[in-house]
Amino acid sequence: MEPILSIQNLEHHRGDGGFTLSIGRLDLLPERIHLLAGPNGAGKSTFLQLLALLLPPDRGEILFAGTAVNSAARRRKLRRQITLVEQSPFLFDTTVYENLAFGLRLRDVRGDLQRRRIDKALQAVGLEGFGSRKANALSGGETRRVALARALVLKPRVLLLDEPTAGLDSDSLPLFESCLAALPEAGVTVIIATHDTGQCRRLRGRILHLESGRLVSPEPPSPELRRMESSK
Repeated sequence: MEPILSIQNLEHHRGDGGFTLSIGRLDLLPERIHLLAGPNGAGKSTFLQLLALLLPPDRGEILFAGTAVNSAARRRKLRRQITLVEQSPFLFDTTVYENLAFGLRLRDVRGDLQRRRIDKALQAVGLEGFGSRKANALSGGETRRVALARALVLKPRVLLLDEPTAGLDSDSLPLFESCLAALPEAGVTVIIATHDTGQCRRLRGRILHLESGRLVSPEPPSPELRRMESSK
Protein backbone atom coordinates (compact mmCIF):
# COMPACT_ATOMS: atom_id res chain seq x y z
CA MET A 1 0.00 0.00 0.00
CA GLU A 2 1.38 3.40 -0.99
CA PRO A 3 1.87 5.82 1.92
CA ILE A 4 -0.31 8.89 1.92
CA LEU A 5 2.62 10.89 3.33
CA SER A 6 6.32 10.09 3.16
CA ILE A 7 9.13 11.99 4.87
CA GLN A 8 12.67 11.76 3.54
CA ASN A 9 15.57 13.41 5.39
CA LEU A 10 13.43 16.33 6.50
CA GLU A 11 14.86 19.23 8.50
CA HIS A 12 13.25 22.44 9.68
CA HIS A 13 15.10 25.10 11.65
CA ARG A 14 13.26 27.46 13.93
CA GLY A 15 13.98 31.11 13.19
CA ASP A 16 15.70 31.75 16.52
CA GLY A 17 18.26 29.05 15.74
CA GLY A 18 17.51 27.19 18.95
CA PHE A 19 15.57 24.21 17.62
CA THR A 20 15.78 21.84 14.65
CA LEU A 21 13.19 19.26 13.69
CA SER A 22 14.93 16.36 11.95
CA ILE A 23 13.11 13.29 10.60
CA GLY A 24 15.16 10.81 8.57
CA ARG A 25 12.47 8.58 7.07
CA LEU A 26 8.81 8.05 7.86
CA ASP A 27 5.92 6.56 5.89
CA LEU A 28 2.32 7.12 7.00
CA LEU A 29 -0.24 4.72 5.58
CA PRO A 30 -3.64 6.00 4.42
CA GLU A 31 -6.91 5.55 6.30
CA ARG A 32 -5.19 4.94 9.62
CA ILE A 33 -4.82 6.81 12.89
CA HIS A 34 -1.28 7.93 13.71
CA LEU A 35 -0.59 9.37 17.15
CA LEU A 36 2.29 11.79 17.61
CA ALA A 37 3.41 11.71 21.24
CA GLY A 38 6.11 13.62 23.08
CA PRO A 39 6.73 16.30 25.72
CA ASN A 40 6.18 20.03 25.32
CA GLY A 41 8.79 21.49 23.01
CA ALA A 42 9.41 18.20 21.20
CA GLY A 43 8.30 19.71 17.88
CA LYS A 44 4.86 18.12 17.48
CA SER A 45 3.08 21.30 16.38
CA THR A 46 5.88 22.22 13.99
CA PHE A 47 5.75 18.72 12.50
CA LEU A 48 1.99 19.01 11.96
CA GLN A 49 2.45 22.34 10.17
CA LEU A 50 5.03 20.74 7.89
CA LEU A 51 2.72 17.80 7.17
CA ALA A 52 -0.09 20.28 6.47
CA LEU A 53 2.22 21.89 3.86
CA LEU A 54 1.94 25.23 5.67
CA LEU A 55 5.71 25.33 6.27
CA PRO A 56 8.32 24.33 3.70
CA PRO A 57 11.17 22.19 5.05
CA ASP A 58 14.66 23.67 5.04
CA ARG A 59 16.00 20.36 3.81
CA GLY A 60 14.61 17.05 2.62
CA GLU A 61 11.35 16.11 1.01
CA ILE A 62 7.69 15.44 1.72
CA LEU A 63 5.76 13.21 -0.68
CA PHE A 64 1.96 13.24 -0.80
CA ALA A 65 0.54 10.02 -2.29
CA GLY A 66 3.85 9.49 -4.08
CA THR A 67 4.06 13.05 -5.45
CA ALA A 68 7.00 15.18 -4.31
CA VAL A 69 5.90 18.48 -2.76
CA ASN A 70 8.77 20.45 -4.22
CA SER A 71 7.29 23.80 -5.17
CA ALA A 72 5.04 26.50 -3.71
CA ALA A 73 2.49 25.91 -6.47
CA ARG A 74 2.28 22.21 -5.66
CA ARG A 75 1.96 22.92 -1.95
CA ARG A 76 -0.99 25.23 -2.62
CA LYS A 77 -2.69 22.64 -4.81
CA LEU A 78 -2.23 19.72 -2.40
CA ARG A 79 -3.21 21.78 0.64
CA ARG A 80 -6.85 21.37 -0.37
CA GLN A 81 -6.58 17.68 0.52
CA ILE A 82 -5.13 18.31 4.00
CA THR A 83 -6.76 20.08 6.93
CA LEU A 84 -5.10 21.10 10.20
CA VAL A 85 -7.15 21.81 13.33
CA GLU A 86 -5.11 23.86 15.79
CA GLN A 87 -5.00 23.22 19.53
CA SER A 88 -7.21 26.23 20.32
CA PRO A 89 -9.62 26.38 17.36
CA PHE A 90 -11.07 29.77 16.49
CA LEU A 91 -14.74 29.95 15.54
CA PHE A 92 -16.28 32.96 13.84
CA ASP A 93 -18.74 34.90 16.00
CA THR A 94 -21.74 33.72 14.02
CA THR A 95 -23.80 30.53 13.74
CA VAL A 96 -22.44 27.01 13.62
CA TYR A 97 -23.80 26.69 10.07
CA GLU A 98 -21.95 29.80 8.91
CA ASN A 99 -18.72 28.53 10.43
CA LEU A 100 -18.97 25.35 8.37
CA ALA A 101 -20.16 27.16 5.25
CA PHE A 102 -17.19 29.53 5.13
CA GLY A 103 -14.67 27.07 3.71
CA LEU A 104 -17.22 25.58 1.35
CA ARG A 105 -17.98 28.98 -0.16
CA LEU A 106 -14.26 29.48 -0.80
CA ARG A 107 -14.43 26.28 -2.82
CA ASP A 108 -17.61 27.38 -4.57
CA VAL A 109 -19.79 24.76 -2.86
CA ARG A 110 -23.21 26.34 -2.41
CA GLY A 111 -26.93 25.65 -2.31
CA ASP A 112 -28.32 22.18 -1.60
CA LEU A 113 -24.90 20.53 -1.84
CA GLN A 114 -23.56 22.89 0.79
CA ARG A 115 -26.46 22.14 3.14
CA ARG A 116 -26.14 18.38 2.68
CA ARG A 117 -22.42 18.44 3.41
CA ILE A 118 -22.88 20.58 6.51
CA ASP A 119 -25.69 18.37 7.81
CA LYS A 120 -23.55 15.26 7.26
CA ALA A 121 -20.52 16.78 9.01
CA LEU A 122 -22.58 17.84 12.03
CA GLN A 123 -24.14 14.39 12.20
CA ALA A 124 -20.67 12.80 12.14
CA VAL A 125 -19.69 14.69 15.31
CA GLY A 126 -23.01 14.19 17.09
CA LEU A 127 -24.26 17.77 16.66
CA GLU A 128 -27.35 17.30 14.50
CA GLY A 129 -29.61 20.35 14.67
CA PHE A 130 -26.84 22.67 15.89
CA GLY A 131 -26.64 24.69 12.67
CA SER A 132 -28.56 27.68 14.01
CA ARG A 133 -26.73 27.78 17.36
CA LYS A 134 -24.45 30.72 18.07
CA ALA A 135 -20.82 29.62 18.12
CA ASN A 136 -20.01 31.87 21.08
CA ALA A 137 -22.65 30.11 23.20
CA LEU A 138 -21.20 26.60 22.83
CA SER A 139 -19.51 24.59 25.55
CA GLY A 140 -15.83 23.71 25.25
CA GLY A 141 -16.61 20.20 24.04
CA GLU A 142 -19.14 21.47 21.52
CA THR A 143 -16.67 24.05 20.21
CA ARG A 144 -14.08 21.35 19.54
CA ARG A 145 -16.65 19.18 17.79
CA VAL A 146 -17.75 22.10 15.60
CA ALA A 147 -14.09 22.71 14.71
CA LEU A 148 -13.81 19.03 13.78
CA ALA A 149 -17.00 19.23 11.68
CA ARG A 150 -15.67 22.37 9.96
CA ALA A 151 -12.60 20.36 8.96
CA LEU A 152 -14.58 17.28 7.88
CA VAL A 153 -16.99 19.27 5.70
CA LEU A 154 -14.05 19.99 3.39
CA LYS A 155 -13.58 16.24 2.84
CA PRO A 156 -9.84 16.13 3.51
CA ARG A 157 -7.83 13.02 2.72
CA VAL A 158 -5.58 13.86 5.68
CA LEU A 159 -6.78 15.40 8.94
CA LEU A 160 -4.17 16.77 11.35
CA LEU A 161 -5.21 17.52 14.93
CA ASP A 162 -3.09 19.34 17.51
CA GLU A 163 -4.04 18.23 21.04
CA PRO A 164 -7.72 17.99 20.04
CA THR A 165 -8.99 16.79 23.43
CA ALA A 166 -6.85 18.90 25.76
CA GLY A 167 -9.06 20.31 28.49
CA LEU A 168 -12.16 18.37 27.50
CA ASP A 169 -14.34 17.24 30.39
CA SER A 170 -14.84 13.54 31.06
CA ASP A 171 -18.36 13.63 29.60
CA SER A 172 -17.23 15.07 26.24
CA LEU A 173 -14.11 12.96 25.78
CA PRO A 174 -15.64 9.55 24.87
CA LEU A 175 -17.93 11.05 22.23
CA PHE A 176 -15.11 13.08 20.69
CA GLU A 177 -12.79 10.07 20.57
CA SER A 178 -15.52 7.93 19.01
CA CYS A 179 -15.79 10.54 16.23
CA LEU A 180 -12.04 10.30 15.65
CA ALA A 181 -12.02 6.50 15.71
CA ALA A 182 -14.66 6.35 12.95
CA LEU A 183 -12.77 8.57 10.49
CA PRO A 184 -10.48 5.95 8.88
CA GLU A 185 -13.56 3.95 7.84
CA ALA A 186 -14.73 7.12 6.07
CA GLY A 187 -11.47 7.26 4.11
CA VAL A 188 -9.66 9.86 6.24
CA THR A 189 -6.07 9.53 7.43
CA VAL A 190 -5.83 11.02 10.94
CA ILE A 191 -2.64 12.32 12.56
CA ILE A 192 -3.03 13.45 16.16
CA ALA A 193 -0.52 15.23 18.39
CA THR A 194 -1.33 14.32 21.98
CA HIS A 195 0.04 14.26 25.50
CA ASP A 196 -2.56 11.71 26.58
CA THR A 197 -0.99 8.24 26.72
CA GLY A 198 -4.40 6.78 27.53
CA GLN A 199 -5.74 8.24 24.30
CA CYS A 200 -2.97 6.51 22.37
CA ARG A 201 -4.18 3.19 23.76
CA ARG A 202 -7.87 3.91 23.29
CA LEU A 203 -7.59 4.95 19.63
CA ARG A 204 -5.35 1.95 18.80
CA GLY A 205 -3.30 3.82 16.23
CA ARG A 206 0.38 3.76 15.39
CA ILE A 207 2.31 5.69 18.02
CA LEU A 208 5.24 7.91 17.01
CA HIS A 209 7.44 9.51 19.68
CA LEU A 210 9.12 12.88 19.20
CA GLU A 211 11.83 14.06 21.56
CA SER A 212 13.85 17.24 21.00
CA GLY A 213 12.85 17.33 17.34
CA ARG A 214 13.82 13.72 16.64
CA LEU A 215 11.63 10.72 15.99
CA VAL A 216 12.49 8.12 18.62
CA SER A 217 11.98 4.51 17.56
CA PRO A 218 8.61 4.62 15.75
CA GLU A 219 6.44 2.14 17.57
CA PRO A 220 5.16 -0.71 15.38
CA PRO A 221 1.43 -1.36 15.18
CA SER A 222 -0.04 -3.50 17.93
CA PRO A 223 -0.79 -7.17 17.12
CA GLU A 224 -4.49 -6.28 17.06
CA LEU A 225 -3.89 -3.46 14.57
CA ARG A 226 -1.71 -5.72 12.40
CA ARG A 227 -4.54 -8.26 12.25
CA MET A 228 -6.99 -5.51 11.27
CA GLU A 229 -4.67 -4.29 8.50
CA SER A 230 -4.00 -7.76 7.15
CA SER A 231 -7.73 -8.42 6.87
CA LYS A 232 -8.24 -5.38 4.58
